[in-house]
Amino acid sequence: MSSSNGVVNPHHVISSYFIGPRAENLPDFKNNLDTILDELEKAREAYHGSDGDFISQEVRDSATFNEIRVNFNAAVRKAAQLLGKHSIPFWHPRPFTTMTELKAGQQLCEMFGYNINPKKEDVPTAWGHITYDGTVANLESIWVARNLKFYPLSLYQAMKEDSLWFIADRFSVTTCVGEEKLFRDLSVWELLNLPPKVILGMADTLYQDFGITNKFLGKILTTYNIQTVGKDALERRFNIQKPRMYFHAKTSHYSWPKGGAIAGIGAGNMHGIELDLDGHIDIDDLQRELNRCLEERQPVYAVVAIMGSTEEGAADRLSSIIDLRKKFRTKGLSFLVHADAAWGGYFATMIPRKVMKEPYWGGGGYKAVKTVPSLALREDTLTDFLALKNADSITVDPHKAGYIPYPAGALTYRDGRMRFLVTWTSPYLTQGSLESIGVYGVEGSKPGAAAMATWLSNKTIGLNETGTADFLERPLSSLSAHYAAMHHAQTEKRFICIPFNRLPLEKLGYDSLSPEMNERRQAILEHIIRKDNDYISQNANIMTYIRELGSDLNINAFALNWYREDGTLNNDIEEANHLMRRVVNRLSITSVDQDPRKIPLYLTSTQFTPELYGKCALHFMKRLHLDQAPQDLWVLRNVVMSPFPTERDFIGQLMGYFQDIIKDEVVKGCWPRNKPGNDKVAFLLRGTDEVFLDFLACFHQATQRQQIIFSAELNPATKASYVKLKEENPEENITLVSVENIHLEDLVNRALKKENPTLKGSIGVKKYVPSPNYTLYGDNADKISTPGSISCDVTVTRVINSRPLNSANREPDYPPPNAALSASNVRLDRDLSAVVDEHLSEGLILTLTEFREVTMQPFPTTNGAIDLTTFFFSKGRKYSVKVYCDPNSASAAGPGLLEYLGSPIGQGTMELRDDVHIDVEGPNKDPFDHAPEPMEPWEKELDQIEAVLNGKRPSAV
Repeated sequence: MSSSNGVVNPHHVISSYFIGPRAENLPDFKNNLDTILDELEKAREAYHGSDGDFISQEVRDSATFNEIRVNFNAAVRKAAQLLGKHSIPFWHPRPFTTMTELKAGQQLCEMFGYNINPKKEDVPTAWGHITYDGTVANLESIWVARNLKFYPLSLYQAMKEDSLWFIADRFSVTTCVGEEKLFRDLSVWELLNLPPKVILGMADTLYQDFGITNKFLGKILTTYNIQTVGKDALERRFNIQKPRMYFHAKTSHYSWPKGGAIAGIGAGNMHGIELDLDGHIDIDDLQRELNRCLEERQPVYAVVAIMGSTEEGAADRLSSIIDLRKKFRTKGLSFLVHADAAWGGYFATMIPRKVMKEPYWGGGGYKAVKTVPSLALREDTLTDFLALKNADSITVDPHKAGYIPYPAGALTYRDGRMRFLVTWTSPYLTQGSLESIGVYGVEGSKPGAAAMATWLSNKTIGLNETGTADFLERPLSSLSAHYAAMHHAQTEKRFICIPFNRLPLEKLGYDSLSPEMNERRQAILEHIIRKDNDYISQNANIMTYIRELGSDLNINAFALNWYREDGTLNNDIEEANHLMRRVVNRLSITSVDQDPRKIPLYLTSTQFTPELYGKCALHFMKRLHLDQAPQDLWVLRNVVMSPFPTERDFIGQLMGYFQDIIKDEVVKGCWPRNKPGNDKVAFLLRGTDEVFLDFLACFHQATQRQQIIFSAELNPATKASYVKLKEENPEENITLVSVENIHLEDLVNRALKKENPTLKGSIGVKKYVPSPNYTLYGDNADKISTPGSISCDVTVTRVINSRPLNSANREPDYPPPNAALSASNVRLDRDLSAVVDEHLSEGLILTLTEFREVTMQPFPTTNGAIDLTTFFFSKGRKYSVKVYCDPNSASAAGPGLLEYLGSPIGQGTMELRDDVHIDVEGPNKDPFDHAPEPMEPWEKELDQIEAVLNGKRPSAV
């Protein structure tokens, strides 16, 4: 920054940053906006420009298109005029956007089937507002549920100990089981289980029956409510021993345990319910937990239904949860039902409005489909979305399926009086009050742009079947049909693609690869994939079937498995995961040096962990024909948001490209990685008196995926050279690399048979540190730098250990990445050394008694990151150790090799000397990884902006 005379005027600097009180700099502002839009245009045209236009000139010239364009332009102009007219004299339109936020809240309430007409006295008046995002909305709902549960306790205390004593013998309420009782005579259990309608109506009842004003009630309750005294004080006052529970599916969004922690409920009391086979909350497990709470007198805050999980697009069985709420209230257990529809809320627009206004059990999804046969959602999902009107509160994110380009979540209440439970003014629980939005919820004041954008978008597009529902619905079935039938069209067996959502025949018990299933896949190819949208939408039978193909909403989750070269299907979960990891790495951005423009199809991934997915994950493994294992299963996902790719068979082209990627990874990655046979191998040489070969394992190649230790003999000349080399390089690793490809399994078997097999090799100093472009194995095995190498023949005399390291043989509690640690010529104290010498030939196991590996996991991922001055395994360290006889044979396979360890045969101390080997790179290095394309890191590109601002570079970057 400079000026003609070298002096910078601060006023000139400040003036350049703003539009100006009289819009003096507006031309510059417009120019900046034009520049942004110009660059946006260039970016979109640069992304696979050969795709062609999706919005043709014919469409743009149509009367319908131009009518909407003109009307929308006028609406935007009018909205901008109103923002300027009804705001304070600078661009700060919060007063006006407060009203638009109320309007947006009403739009969302009506979308869910809530009543927004305050004149209907037989049903509560709903209320909703905009939040920063769904996490904040969920937090507010937790806050409300907590305060609602404690409100009766606060009122009870005020009646017992304060100015409300005079109504104690007259104020009665209806309990959860329908019994009319004096409020003062309620037990703590009954107070904690009053129906929400009763609690929210107490203030009105106190005014109508006793003339107690809201102002007086609020003043009294301030002393006793949970906002003032806290949860713990009320629990002590009423001798509540068992914490209240919050129930949600185990796979629910992280905002739920986070919200529980913030609200003081505790993440541990946000209890995860098991999943069913389709990824929904397991209604049977939920019912068991609710029965337990009823029997043990443990109150429940709420049950959460996830209406569109972000992992697999599953919508919980809300209709069943609503039925459980009704059932348990008759038994004396009352709780709220919250629908977390952050992702799925806008899909409620697909339900015809006249159907949405009826009770959800009045025909359910079947009636919705009969009304609009082209509906793409499955009938049970529609039934659960119809049940939204009976949820106590709902989270929805306009910035997700509402397509709002601002951070915008929302929370709606079936009974708008709930909002008074989370205000820092007096909590008057009255119907129809109109206060400023800012006093409710977590945020207080907030930007109005999200509220204005939400209201205007909802109003423009329309929250109905012909508006938002239309462009949510268009792409729903297309991709799911492709995933369902993808591998069936292969001319050669390379892979299978199994959607997470089971096809109808699978739900009847048919295997995922049965002939009957393949017949259905062929039918999908012929009658869905190869037909256009008009044909499909006009065929009732096809529409009925197609609803059952995909996920509950628009997230398609699926998994892959691959065929070996001999045509057999892989059954190892780790190898299936490896394929999916490689595929998603090619179809996503995994580092800041990748070019997004070169990726034609984007996928994301998730992991189905045994802890969260339980039987759901195990069943998915079975459908993939994998051995069921307590390991994470990789699952691929894509989200269908745009309605445009349904035209011109564009999805078919993308799926063709996707299949090519999968096949390429199978042939170039999975096959060579798992190919048995001969290969060059490498060992660390250990010991000098007796020589041992310590095999250098690699978990990414079948022939190297094992732990092997041989006892070996060198001829006298070779051994003398080896000992000299070791003396000259006391802190270096000495390696033996085979000069010919050998069959390692055959070598082990011959050694076990005492045939004393030999191998030709080269002994030298291992002078490298593994890097992303280097490996010991495969084509690079001959590149090991071994100065002063010694050619030799080595005789294998005995197998000390031969353990397979396949995923099925490893302990599930110790997941990758792995580390190779070994030491030679260790020093044992005298007594322990004698015990070891006596039993060494039997096979021994040594444990470090003062270290626990699990506490140190994960280890660093690069050798350079290991600090040998602090790392637990390094030269010069002394350890307290115990020694056990190995209860297993030399070739026994895991897991569970330590289950019958028995008692130690000796204990003492061990010291590591110079010959210590630590490697966290070699065992985990995948020799078949794709080398990243060179590209300037994004951080450097950001630095260019700073340079431009400082005048150090030309403006064009």
